[in-house]
Amino acid sequence: MNTELLPFSEQAAKKAAEIMAAGGVVGIPTETVYGLAADARNEAAVRSIFEAKGRPQDNPLIVHISALEQLPPLVREIPELALKIAEKYWPGPLTMIFPKSDMIPSATSGGLDTVAVRMPESPAARAIIYACGFPLAAPSANLSGSPSPTTAQHVMNDMNGRIPLIIDGGECRCGVESTVLCFPAADRVRILRPGGVTAEMLSELCQVDIDPAVTSEPPKGAKVMSPGMKYKHYSPKAEVFIVNAHGKQFEDWCMSHAAEGTLALSADPVEHGMFRCFGRDTAEQAHRLFALLREADDEGAKTVYVEMPSKEGIGLAVYNRLLRAAAFRVIEV
Repeated sequence: MNTELLPFSEQAAKKAAEIMAAGGVVGIPTETVYGLAADARNEAAVRSIFEAKGRPQDNPLIVHISALEQLPPLVREIPELALKIAEKYWPGPLTMIFPKSDMIPSATSGGLDTVAVRMPESPAARAIIYACGFPLAAPSANLSGSPSPTTAQHVMNDMNGRIPLIIDGGECRCGVESTVLCFPAADRVRILRPGGVTAEMLSELCQVDIDPAVTSEPPKGAKVMSPGMKYKHYSPKAEVFIVNAHGKQFEDWCMSHAAEGTLALSADPVEHGMFRCFGRDTAEQAHRLFALLREADDEGAKTVYVEMPSKEGIGLAVYNRLLRAAAFRVIEV
């Protein structure tokens, strides 16, 4: 299969829609990461996503819509709190979990009786969904387990020959996947995966709980409600370790433990030797994280040490992704 790479345009959106209407899979841009999209209602098309990614089929996919009126046919119930949150944070990097309708096949929901839905902020993503006229199931457009793609070239590197088309919408603004939440009670939400809509932002509207799996290992073989809750994920070929140290302490520790093929991701903006600037604040770290992990592989790194990020705001999403990239290996200094 030849994989075509097209810059986003109305014509490119139409071509993507034609491929997906026929049951095909297309790489599409969003503001979070690039997605591997297919008709969410078509079980065979959704199975083609899993095949392209090499992804376990018990991992639920997120269904993407372009307008709020597309939500009711996909779900059996919409809590009042969900509508309140949607009014404030849709379109945006936020996914909500609902009881699914019969329109959503088991392959899309990972065998669960719930479905995760979001309305992306990216105008390109919404234009493609609009051109399709149906909801799109779209996990990240990478080989399963590897760092998520934040540019069209990342998608091409992983998916060349596996899918017919990739739409290039430029570099993703957020850089980490959407926040995923569910509704354990009428007045509260539980965050299953942190992202660009933070716990602090949601707490303006309701009570917010953080699922223990966000910052700790889930039980082996556990059924998960959300993408990104598995044990190891987002990981380069290099061995990743989070180092709980900052500034000079982090730099000194890395220097004393460096070997050939070691890279260190630091909040210090000065890059030298094995040190790369991870980002001076959590928003920049979220934006750069996956690209840096991919660059580590491009450079042939064997070990990557990462300075412990803040867990405030979107920093919790950065920490969550790093924990999985590092297989929960945290070095206390």
